[in-house]
Amino acid sequence: MCGECETKAVRRVVVTGIGMLTAGGSAEGTWQALLDRRSGASPAAIDGVGEVVVCRAGDPEAELRFGRREARRMDRAGQLAAAAAGDALEDAGPLELPPERVGAAIGCAHGGAETLEAAYRALVERGADRVSPLSVPLALPNTAAAAAPRALGLRGPSAALATACAAGTDAIGLAFGVIRSGKADAMVAGGAEAPLATVVVAGYLRAGALGGQPSAPEVASRPFDRARDGFVIAEGAGVLVLEERERALARGATVYAEVLGYGASCDAGHLTDPDMSGRGPALAIAAALADAEVAAGQVGYVNAHATSTPAGDLAEAWALATAGLGAAAVSSTKSVHGHTLGAAGGIEAGLTCLALMRGVLPPTANLDDPEPEPALDHLREPREIATEYAVSTSFGFGGHNACLVLSRA
Repeated sequence: MCGECETKAVRRVVVTGIGMLTAGGSAEGTWQALLDRRSGASPAAIDGVGEVVVCRAGDPEAELRFGRREARRMDRAGQLAAAAAGDALEDAGPLELPPERVGAAIGCAHGGAETLEAAYRALVERGADRVSPLSVPLALPNTAAAAAPRALGLRGPSAALATACAAGTDAIGLAFGVIRSGKADAMVAGGAEAPLATVVVAGYLRAGALGGQPSAPEVASRPFDRARDGFVIAEGAGVLVLEERERALARGATVYAEVLGYGASCDAGHLTDPDMSGRGPALAIAAALADAEVAAGQVGYVNAHATSTPAGDLAEAWALATAGLGAAAVSSTKSVHGHTLGAAGGIEAGLTCLALMRGVLPPTANLDDPEPEPALDHLREPREIATEYAVSTSFGFGGHNACLVLSRA
């Protein structure tokens, strides 16, 4: 093998920055909410739907950060993405790289849902000439992936992943590959979602996917609990700065974790329902472990996708058991920040990095009566333990499965 090929083969990728906006607040606020098992869910009146339990993210302060003109040229999903990416870059410190060596990969399931809904209302109520000319660019699935690089001046490779609720994890996996290949030295990667448009919420309700009662929002999200009845729809963004390891160490960056492997698969089955055997997700997990050269028995923590739906959580439990992760400690942070759809993978990968760095595994809130089979090591309280390897999983409508393997720095 040539010297150049050997150099490319050993490029390692680390996480040096974390940016997050959830119902729990920033990355630090969300982390503390997890340890306190404090849900960010609350009832919200959705036009034409009624009261629904949701998790709203805070104000991204887009005008203050990027100026009024630029903020108006972003859908809320784009504002959340740009704000989280900006926080991640600030957390990482000066990269000292030319803009063309820093790229972006941001996942989003619903694109600019609020923009599209506003355009439709303008069309129906006031006519075609009242539809905003920005409706198309701000409603596209790449609205988040376009907003962040534009606002932050990132000119490297860019990509928008739209693999439903696996999009954030797929975006990090893609960015990981871009840096390993040498096509960039750093990437901002993760996901953003602003799905609280009437048509989106109504669609999930009609599909029977949403759960919880407005009278008890704090216990609406119950991953792995036998009383679970659906997920809590949520806004949010989670973005990581991924960086080539040697460069990061040379500039004295704080390293949260190392990205060791990424795997993906497709169930190629039902439009929305998971394969209850868990075989499809198990393939993605196995691929990520093989990429990382880590045995399943070495994994100490799994940040599970578990959304609090009856079928999805059980299918994932079987997937973890099938992939050999039955002995690893498992939790779902969606019990606190809700299901942020395309942003979930970015948020949860960031929280997994914090767990590895701080030696504390976050619990699943509201888990009172776990499913008895398959038996998993469910975290119901924070657990202080130094874990070397962790896995973060994401699964989406259409059978998309994605998995990351991370290691303690």
